[in-house]
Amino acid sequence: MKHSNRNHLLSALVLGVMSMASPLMAQAGKVTVDKPSFDDLPSPDVGGNTGKKNFKPKDWLEVEVKFKIEMPSSYKSNFVDRVTVKWYVAIDDPSGGRKAVYMEKEINHVNVPVGEEVYSSVYLSPAAVRRISGRESAGKRIVKSVGGEVLVNGQAAVNRGGGFFSSTGKPGWWTQISRYDKIPLRHKNETPFEFLWWDRYAEIEERR
Repeated sequence: MKHSNRNHLLSALVLGVMSMASPLMAQAGKVTVDKPSFDDLPSPDVGGNTGKKNFKPKDWLEVEVKFKIEMPSSYKSNFVDRVTVKWYVAIDDPSGGRKAVYMEKEINHVNVPVGEEVYSSVYLSPAAVRRISGRESAGKRIVKSVGGEVLVNGQAAVNRGGGFFSSTGKPGWWTQISRYDKIPLRHKNETPFEFLWWDRYAEIEERR
């Protein structure tokens, strides 16, 4: 009798888990993602009416990737609540090591439109560029590779290849090298480009 009750309890638990998981699985999205691209961007003059400053703009390094989210017909909204982009940027070890290391940044985007191409981006500040290269404008030459993954509402993409992307080599190379955390990668809202090209980029979730 006790054995029978135990089996009934186990079956009920399994059915409960399946009933909760099925709607989530049905809402898994497909992600089309391009290779990331690089650009050197001079610091913008955003002084407004506060007066001019005598300075020479230095270069930021911008890395961006274009992606598009597709959802199943059962998904009844034109927007996805959250799209997470995990970034991995490989550089030569600034500490003088002979091997490459990677920097990491996770960005949560909100209110992401379904079926529309949008961009996510990360940045290295002028100080970071100089620390890595020893020069003011090394720019794109300081990056060895860029890769990452796009998650839809916390879930991996269901299409072939998932939501992984990489500028060179196969995605997952970041698991083969060491992480470097002394130089921060920045999302767009952490840079002076925050209010520029607004409609091009997916909206970034702010901490509250």
